[in-house]
Amino acid sequence: MSITAGVPNELGFDPEALRAKYRHERDRRIRPDGPGQYQPAEGAFAEDPYAEGDFEREPLQDTVDAVVIGGGFGGLLAAARLRQVGVERIRVVEKGGDFGGTWYWNRYPGIHCDIESYVYLPLLEELGYVPEWKYAPGEEIRRHARAIGRHFGLYRDACFQTAVTGLAWDEEAVDWLVTTDRGDRMRARYVVVSNGTLDRPKLPGIPGIESFGGHLFHTSRWDFGYTGGDADGRLHKLADKRVALIGTGATAIQVVPHLGRDAQQLFVFQRTPSTVDVRDNRRTDPEWAASLTPGWQRRRMNNFLDIVAGGPAVTEDLVADAWTASAHLLHNLTPVEVRDGLTPEDRERLDELADFRKMNAIRARVAEIVQDPETARLLEPWYRYTCKRPTFSDEYLQTFNRPNVTLVDTADHGGVERVTGDSLVVGDRKYEVDCIILATGFQVGRSDVLTGRLPVYGRGGTALLAHWKQGPRTLHGFYSDGFPNLFTMGSVQNAASVNFTHILDQQAIHIAEVVAQAGKRGARWVEPSTSAVDAWVASLGENSEALYKFQAECTPGYYNNEGKPRLRAGYGKGAVAFHALLEHWRDNGGLDDVLVDAE
Repeated sequence: MSITAGVPNELGFDPEALRAKYRHERDRRIRPDGPGQYQPAEGAFAEDPYAEGDFEREPLQDTVDAVVIGGGFGGLLAAARLRQVGVERIRVVEKGGDFGGTWYWNRYPGIHCDIESYVYLPLLEELGYVPEWKYAPGEEIRRHARAIGRHFGLYRDACFQTAVTGLAWDEEAVDWLVTTDRGDRMRARYVVVSNGTLDRPKLPGIPGIESFGGHLFHTSRWDFGYTGGDADGRLHKLADKRVALIGTGATAIQVVPHLGRDAQQLFVFQRTPSTVDVRDNRRTDPEWAASLTPGWQRRRMNNFLDIVAGGPAVTEDLVADAWTASAHLLHNLTPVEVRDGLTPEDRERLDELADFRKMNAIRARVAEIVQDPETARLLEPWYRYTCKRPTFSDEYLQTFNRPNVTLVDTADHGGVERVTGDSLVVGDRKYEVDCIILATGFQVGRSDVLTGRLPVYGRGGTALLAHWKQGPRTLHGFYSDGFPNLFTMGSVQNAASVNFTHILDQQAIHIAEVVAQAGKRGARWVEPSTSAVDAWVASLGENSEALYKFQAECTPGYYNNEGKPRLRAGYGKGAVAFHALLEHWRDNGGLDDVLVDAE
């Protein structure tokens, strides 16, 4: 089958002109320092403003069946699924003051999930709960996280305001020694690591920022004492304040409408505009909620994943939102298994044309909503749809029609150039402000294990990072040879999707099944064979070159390592195929690769 190139008159646009425009806009924004332009959060930026400041407890020196590191949805799902297969003593260790993870730290005005709540919030049927909104606000999500903790009895042994500082395998005792910053020396047969997705803010290394004399904070440590109000807005203390917001990603899309409504003056400093599509949030229809039948959430989750991750042909779209409407464009964000019979060249050609049409519609929406032509021009995104995470709002673009809101484009200057005692400087212009709010995101996917902040020592005292010096060595992304009974969750050497809680749930189910089988077989430890790890690592990398090529053409952002993309050896067929692979592996003798040394 051959796909011929359309000509501009037939298409209504010139593909080559758009490609050239995209490259030009990318090149304007590339900085030689790449990810080095950011620095990790330290000091006040890393503190927990929500926890008890004087919290103390005695160090623990006890033994539990499993330690789960991280109290976000990944850790909660791991603990819940372990509980369901009969694991009794489960201790969740969490740096924050309660369960919630991302939703514990982020409480900024306007915070909502951008994935439908009925598929995003896990374990809804287990808890007998239907969310109040199609796209849940942060407070509802945080309440649900705490409800999971209560439902599965996880508060009983949990350790909050505690960071794990070391993991060491004890050959003689056949368990892990887990040490923490509170002097704990607890032991556990199993350890599950689930932290590091969106818990550590990253800060822009702007010259002079430390000299700013006004108020400064990151959106993930929102200072309501300074702004007034709460996550619903009403920031009354900003009525006489000039506010600068740095960043225009997913967080800023939600924050800007509240800041623009309540601040005396708002300056939004933008390097790259986001795509902003229709949100159309609404309350849950009580009649619809009452009509749900058992298994409804799993069916809905699978339906959404099948659509956005390239699963079997789907005849019904249960979610029916902007994600599913644009699903055919998402495999450049997360790989999918394409089964349409086209050659890779023809598939890329069709994808690109569909992408151009989608982005033309996004840009047309900007022009339709934003009244000032110059501001509208600056808010138009010029890149492929999945170069940055798509965003959705019915208020963000409208906010730039307010007379007190000013968009400051920094693309030709590499961002804000410097900060003085009372101003931000871009080009030859100084912007005097009382407050700077950083909407600059997180160190995405940089878990404490991967960064070395949490040292892990396996058999013979071997350090995990030394064992991984040529790159991660896992089976299916969960466990590594030489490190018994240690499970990792996340996106290393497996598959991802835009609905990451579904991915985490499938990972938790898999881990729990492996642990259950270990118990049934009397295995003292779960550890993959070296040959199984070697085979898995060798099988990875499909589609990685195509994704690398795509990301190299993208405007800089965290998806492509700020314009310096890396080849990633992940599972290349997508989440639906990966979950099927795991199920087949479990049902057809795969567990023999990891269950050894039966008692």
